[in-house]
Amino acid sequence: MKIPFYRADIGVTEKDYIVDLLNSKSVNCVEELESVFESYTGASFALATSHGTSALHLAMLALDLKRGDKVLCCVNAFPSIPEVVRHFDAEPIFIDIDEDSFNIDLNKLEEYLVANNSKKLKAVIVSHVAGQMVDLERLYKMAEDNNVKVIEDATDALGCDYNGSKIGSTGADITCFSFNPHLKKGISNGGMLVSDNEEIIERAKLLRNHGLSIDEEGPEYLYNIIDIGTNYTMSQLDAAYILAQLEKQDKFISRQKEIAKKYNSALEGVDHITLPQENENHSYSLYIIKIDKNRDSFAKEMQEKGIVTGVHYIPLHLMSYYKTKYALRINDYPVALRNYSQILSIPIYPSLSDKEIDYICNTIKDIAKNRV
Repeated sequence: MKIPFYRADIGVTEKDYIVDLLNSKSVNCVEELESVFESYTGASFALATSHGTSALHLAMLALDLKRGDKVLCCVNAFPSIPEVVRHFDAEPIFIDIDEDSFNIDLNKLEEYLVANNSKKLKAVIVSHVAGQMVDLERLYKMAEDNNVKVIEDATDALGCDYNGSKIGSTGADITCFSFNPHLKKGISNGGMLVSDNEEIIERAKLLRNHGLSIDEEGPEYLYNIIDIGTNYTMSQLDAAYILAQLEKQDKFISRQKEIAKKYNSALEGVDHITLPQENENHSYSLYIIKIDKNRDSFAKEMQEKGIVTGVHYIPLHLMSYYKTKYALRINDYPVALRNYSQILSIPIYPSLSDKEIDYICNTIKDIAKNRV
């Protein structure tokens, strides 16, 4: 049996939306997606972008990040997060992780904020790894007390509820999403930036399209450049596909939680395996287990059995660029380092069949049984 790490769930709706777009001269799927996304998340404003990294970059532009500014982020994150900070010649400051949730350790974040009160400290970027949310009430209070902005990378948490509100309308200054997450090789690209601050959205919208301004009362071919921007607009075809997928997001989450329960039941008590921390708000965009030793050989055996796995993530302080640039040592972030040697993401997505789930569980048990 061959089981990929991710397989898109594509039905009639996706095909119909794309065909309607191709056959129409007036459909604007990007604007429709932004409107539907505002309604779905409860955010006041949504801005579609070409991909998730562009949403993060526009967030930094909208906050007017400058050279020498500092932005806090988790050491367990995809490289796009510190990358957008470095493009401003600003400095990403890494914080270690919580051992169970894989998210930023709020205790260590608070320690840093208390010990480093600086005007150069502009923001904190927080990811909700695997669909498990950070304690947002505590995070927002810490940010307010220390006068820093909160940007959430909510790629794994699309559709998640927190105290009755969906992520995107819980209180962050800016929330960013990617519709093509790391290792989930989908068929489209796209990102979204949401905020309740209209000024932030208007600036991001301007910079999304080259800083280009058009006089609405004049001919369309006349334009002016009023700032330095870039081209981060989403294509209409991507928007049509994402719009259809968004309509299914709650159904997708329900199926992921169902699969997680099956994994929890089948793998509980298996030697050498630690299951993810359970949380009622966990959307299980990823299902991350821990292998107590020889993770890579375990993954190789899974691959030989036809099951593709992943790692979320390689700690950023192990990357050559950041290690060299900031003289980071391998033991500077001990929890992230220890977790990295053990974590393994196994397939979880709505189109995964019960037969495939059983095969994954039985394979994990068989491999674990022969561990020394």
